Amino acid sequence: MRANIAQPVLSTQVLAVGRESPLAALDEVSVSDLRDQKIIGFKRQNLFFTERYLAEKFEEHDLSGNVAYTCDDTFALISLVSAGLGVGFAPEWTAELPDPDIVLKKVRGIDFRIGLGVAWNKEDLTAGRDDIIDIVRSLARPGR
Repeated sequence: MRANIAQPVLSTQVLAVGRESPLAALDEVSVSDLRDQKIIGFKRQNLFFTERYLAEKFEEHDLSGNVAYTCDDTFALISLVSAGLGVGFAPEWTAELPDPDIVLKKVRGIDFRIGLGVAWNKEDLTAGRDDIIDIVRSLARPGR
């Protein structure tokens, strides 16, 4: 079997806050600004690493007790933030979503970067495989 591997990508997580949140007006958000916020986290089976990574970061910064809601995917998280139910960490690509009710902020003092990668069998001609590989490569931006 001949395998191919796409170059690893770092996905940065940013804080999604509702446009009406006091955090939206801040030039810079710090960990201490999150102490009195309800956090929306992930509770999903298919992305166990991401869920565990975020949970470890919340514990490291004493924010575990702030997780008030959980959801299964990024789009649900953005919807909950838009509804004003809390704040949540989402991939930076969510900046491209057409949602005028959220603001994305980097948080000083928390480094939420997750490595992403994809591998495939060159001999497997699964339908759509090349399209998926092209999408992954388009997301690979140096320095992210």
